[in-house]
Amino acid sequence: MTENNNRNGEVWVFAEQEEGVLADVPRELLGKGRELADRLGVKLAAVLMGDGVESLASGLFEAGADVVHLADDPALKTFRGVAYRKAFVKMVRECRPQIAIFGATHMGRDLAPAVASELRCGLTADCTDLQIGDWTDQKRKDASGNGTVVKDVLLQIRPAFGGNIIATIVNPYNWPQMATVREGVMKKLDPRPGAKGEIVRHDAGLGGEDLPVEVVEIVRRHSSVNLKGARIIVAGGAGVGSQENFKLLHELADALGGAVGGSRAAVDLGYCEHERQIGQTGVTVRPALFISCGISGAVQHLAGMQDSAKIVAINTDRDAPIFKVAHYGIVGDLNIVVPKLIKAVKKGW
Repeated sequence: MTENNNRNGEVWVFAEQEEGVLADVPRELLGKGRELADRLGVKLAAVLMGDGVESLASGLFEAGADVVHLADDPALKTFRGVAYRKAFVKMVRECRPQIAIFGATHMGRDLAPAVASELRCGLTADCTDLQIGDWTDQKRKDASGNGTVVKDVLLQIRPAFGGNIIATIVNPYNWPQMATVREGVMKKLDPRPGAKGEIVRHDAGLGGEDLPVEVVEIVRRHSSVNLKGARIIVAGGAGVGSQENFKLLHELADALGGAVGGSRAAVDLGYCEHERQIGQTGVTVRPALFISCGISGAVQHLAGMQDSAKIVAINTDRDAPIFKVAHYGIVGDLNIVVPKLIKAVKKGW
């Protein structure tokens, strides 16, 4: 086993951008990255790749980065896995960060495993939390016969076995320690207007053989659902009973000026579209008001909504787990309760 740990290495966040527009997830990850870097006493850096994207560095400094590692090359204009992997790996070998974090987006889920594979280091996918702590290696004994304690490693925390347990995964050897983090899980820092930092420019080192695919056209289908940006969400589960009954939730959401979401069970039953799914395998949301209708509260769903500012739960089962996280609970039939709520909202009660 080759160990290449750099205890003074930076904490890196992949600054995902597309067509010169910075995604939301790097700002979220920089918030957590700031915490990790301060705990380790090292710099927080963002890795920015693209063509003509240097102007995005100011937004990354305002979001918490001390350093921006910039690979600006026409070959990086559009995301191509081979090119981005080679450029990222080259920067890692030059700078030797100790932690590298990616968003669990389509781009991050493509790039991070490819980088980890080439660097022969570990990667934990879809983390819901990251912490710094100590870990005891029971296979490596010290002079007293006790396990060797490895100080200040990245504790990569995520649900496992269908969400039935929370696993803590460590990669004490063969750094960088790498993880992907789901969108919406980490909180952004308050912006620091006018913040400055250091830009480190890198040669992407790409040749023609690194671009085996030519991007001819990019076609996008924009979603009409924006759950992450909604301040009010009305969500339904299997207890709603049918796709027809889901219309009640849409009516309540319209009256409140909110959006409609669903649990995985509701999506699997065809009651609502997959893009509305909230939870471990959907989106993570933090609205000002979350109204749960007919959702039992499985841990996979709770992982995606339990940080909402106010949670109102409606369920016929008074022992449903959803009531443990709800601020207000209504034990009753949603087909009776929801129409009354709609009437009250429309009357301005």
